[in-house]
Amino acid sequence: MNALIPNFNPQGVVTINRVVLKPEYSVDDLEERVALLCENVKTYHSDTGFIGGFVALNSGQISNEGSTAGRALDSDLKDREALIVTFWNSFEEHEASHKSDTFQPLFQQVLELCENGNEEIAYTMLWQGRAYSEEEARKAREMKEKYAA
Repeated sequence: MNALIPNFNPQGVVTINRVVLKPEYSVDDLEERVALLCENVKTYHSDTGFIGGFVALNSGQISNEGSTAGRALDSDLKDREALIVTFWNSFEEHEASHKSDTFQPLFQQVLELCENGNEEIAYTMLWQGRAYSEEEARKAREMKEKYAA
């Protein structure tokens, strides 16, 4: 496996929260509250199971080349939907982080923004990888052409 997330244990857990903003809140509100929450997790849980994470905002673009459901031009959830993705050594360590006295007030402030409530699903990693370097890509193509039947 070509690690995308350095130090991520292959038996680790990936959690995903889907946030849909209430109409009265902005992306700035989300960014501010999630930044405080993420800083808390980094500060208090980097040595108790937290590996890393990211937050991604729905850009509104839909790939018609990569989608099979219709031919939509853009998403109705543009700038209203975000995914909060975190990487943990174990599900138990993730759950313990949520019980933290410092975490809960910040978590509640994020939930106030959510139209959809919150459901955080834990996944196990099946694959991760980074792009090849230019040289690696050239060699990979050469091997494909030479050995692929």
